[in-house]
Amino acid sequence: MKSGSLRGLKPVAAAVLVFTLAGCAILGAKPAPLDTFELSAPSVDMHGHSRRQILIAQPSALKALDSQNIVIRPSDQSIQFLKGAQWADRLPLIVQARLAETFQRSGSFAGVGKPGEGLAIDYQIIVEVRAFEVRVNGGEYADVDLFVRILNDRNGEVRASKSFTGSAPVSGSGNAAYVGALDSAFGQAAKDIVRWTDSVI
Repeated sequence: MKSGSLRGLKPVAAAVLVFTLAGCAILGAKPAPLDTFELSAPSVDMHGHSRRQILIAQPSALKALDSQNIVIRPSDQSIQFLKGAQWADRLPLIVQARLAETFQRSGSFAGVGKPGEGLAIDYQIIVEVRAFEVRVNGGEYADVDLFVRILNDRNGEVRASKSFTGSAPVSGSGNAAYVGALDSAFGQAAKDIVRWTDSVI
């Protein structure tokens, strides 16, 4: 008797589900558009000029950072994503593009490019994005950590490696304030990477 009653309820439940989905379609509700952000490429004052040509490889990152989500870290063990906001592209691609632009702006290298641009490369700049987040425990500040290897493209040897960090407080409120702090922290790290690369090669 109980088994028959349960079988009789299944079509009713399905009908309710169909009605609910149809109701959503009729309402035509659309999600609110996300605030979309980019990073900027800082300018670097340089005095030397190398004849080397370098390639900026696509950076690697863990899945949480390899996306368009903007990471907020309330503690060392947990992460969240900034509500109502996103990067204009996957974060590693933005870091690659803006880092290449920073190298180009320095004027210290004979050529700077990305894969597929046809340069006769001397060195590759290989980046691992280890942190790119706003920390909100004990104050709000942006934290960027980029681990960089300089790879000799001629023989495959790593010439040097080093971690570069940047930090900036969040000034103001809203999504733009969080991203502004991340942009400042990235700018610090990017300038240090260019100066260090120039000194190494």
